[in-house]
Amino acid sequence: MKNLGIYLFDQVEPLDFVGPFEVFTTASDLLKSEKLRVFTFSEKILPITTIGRMKVIPSMAFSELPPIDYLVIPGGEGSKLVIKNQASMEVLHQLIEQAKWTMSVCSGARIPAKLGLLDGNQYCTHRSVYADLEKLVKNGNPKPDRRFVEANSKLFTAAGVSAGIDLSLNLVSKTWGYDLAKSVADYMEYPIFND
Repeated sequence: MKNLGIYLFDQVEPLDFVGPFEVFTTASDLLKSEKLRVFTFSEKILPITTIGRMKVIPSMAFSELPPIDYLVIPGGEGSKLVIKNQASMEVLHQLIEQAKWTMSVCSGARIPAKLGLLDGNQYCTHRSVYADLEKLVKNGNPKPDRRFVEANSKLFTAAGVSAGIDLSLNLVSKTWGYDLAKSVADYMEYPIFND
């Protein structure tokens, strides 16, 4: 059993986590050779209020997490507060180190940027967040013309909002094969972006 965790926090952008959630749960349903458990988590199991005031209850708290193989870090205005929360950042750093790969979506790139994980690497984010990231990333290589990029072999960043779906499909292809990614995209009636 492989575990894919999606981090949630107050003022998260809904599509940043719901898009990848749909991709990976669909992949899990279609996987035949490997079991994939997809779940959301947060500091505590309390309702999260997203941008747009949707209420979401995470499946797990930090204290309950199993080993995470794959990690999704969405964005949203709340990411500005997450990077100021030392306890949360320590847990997230451990999870990123432990995971086979981590993907950030949109302004979720603030989190690996604050941890120094984008230093010297290419990255992308929402167009309105590049100025913030340039303050956090040393010698980085911003890619505002890309939907997603590979920062390093374990860390991937997506541009704004819907680009998280593109990156998720790309990571399904990298991890489990193009045929599965194509089946997921077909089910979702979503074109695969070959970026």
